[in-house]
Amino acid sequence: MTSLISLSGVNKYFGDYHALRDINLTINQGEFFSLLGPSGCGKTTLLRTIAGFEGVSSGVVMISDRDVAGVPANQRPTNMVFQSYAIFPHLTVAENVAFGLRKRPDIDKSTAVDAALDMVGLTGFGHRSAHELSGGQRQRVALARALILKPKVLLLDEPLSALDKKMREQMQVELMQLQRHVGITFILVTHDQEEALVMSDRIAVMFDGEIGQMDDPETLYRRPNSRRVAEFIGKMNFMDARVTRSAAQIDVDVDGLGACTIDAEQAPVGIDVGLAKVGIRPETLAILFDGETTVRETISGVVDEVVYYGDMTYYDVRIDGVDTPLNIAMKNLIGRPVLDVGEPTTVVWDARSLVLLP
Repeated sequence: MTSLISLSGVNKYFGDYHALRDINLTINQGEFFSLLGPSGCGKTTLLRTIAGFEGVSSGVVMISDRDVAGVPANQRPTNMVFQSYAIFPHLTVAENVAFGLRKRPDIDKSTAVDAALDMVGLTGFGHRSAHELSGGQRQRVALARALILKPKVLLLDEPLSALDKKMREQMQVELMQLQRHVGITFILVTHDQEEALVMSDRIAVMFDGEIGQMDDPETLYRRPNSRRVAEFIGKMNFMDARVTRSAAQIDVDVDGLGACTIDAEQAPVGIDVGLAKVGIRPETLAILFDGETTVRETISGVVDEVVYYGDMTYYDVRIDGVDTPLNIAMKNLIGRPVLDVGEPTTVVWDARSLVLLP
C-alpha cells in the first residue's frame, strides 16, 4: 500500500505537560485508520497535529511526501468532521454543504452539493433547514460538507458520540461503506473499542501520549501485547501463571487450569521462564450444560453472578485456585437454560485461546 501520512519522532508539549511522546506511525492511502484510547491519552491532539490545528514541539509530520511543518490547516489536503458537527442552524442543508465552496467560483455549487448529499444518503434534503434535522442527519450533513472539498484525508473526531446506540451502530456501517466508496483515507478518533474494531483496517491504541500497540483489529483483540491493551480492548480474564519452558512450544502452569502447552505465537517475543500472566476472553470459555459433552479441557466451578442481556448471558464462575471469578459469555440458544447463582457447573477451555502476557 502507498504511504500517505508519516509521523516520525513527534512530541507535543503544553507547557510542562508532555501530551505526545515520540509518536512514529505511517497511514496508507485509502486506509480506515483509528486512534483509540481513554480520555486524555493524546488521540485528539495527534489528530489535530495532522490537521494543522496544533504544531509539534519536535518531530516531522509528512503528508503526501511533504513536510507540513508551518502549513496552515486550510492549505493541507485534509478536512475534519468535529464532534459537535458545527452545523450552521440558520442555513439550509444545501447552504451548509456548500459553505466550503464559497471561494471556489470554478465549481458548479448546485451540482457538487447534489452529488455530496447523494453520497451520504440525503438526496432531496438540500432545501431543509438545518434545525429540522435529526442527529444522524446532521452527522451526514457534516460529512457531505467535508467531502465536497475532495480532501485526501478525512479526519473524524469522535463523530458518533452524540448519537444513541442504535443510530451509532447504523452509522458505523454507513461510515465504513462510505469510506470504501470514496476511496480516501479516513482517520477516526474514538474511545469506543467496538466502534474501532467494526470500522478500521488498523488501530493505534494510545495511553499517556504513547502508542501501546498498532495492529489490525483481529490481531489487537486476539493477540494484545500487554495487559493494558488486553484490558482496554473488550473483556479479558487474567490468571497468574509460570512459564516452565520457553521454545517453539511454551509450557505454562496456569493457576486454576493446570499445566498446558501453547504456541509461541500466543506469547510476546522473547518470553522467558518465570512468572507471567495468562489472559483468556469470556467468549472462548464455555459452560457445559446437562447432556453436552466435549473433548476439550474442563474445570469445575460454582456460578457466582449472572447478567442476562437477552441474546447473551454473562456468568461469573468461581473456580479453585483463582482469586477472581472467571467471566464467561454464553449465547442464549433455544433449549439452553439460564443458570442461577450458586449452581455447580463445568467450564470448558482450550489452550489455543490462552494469551501469555509478561
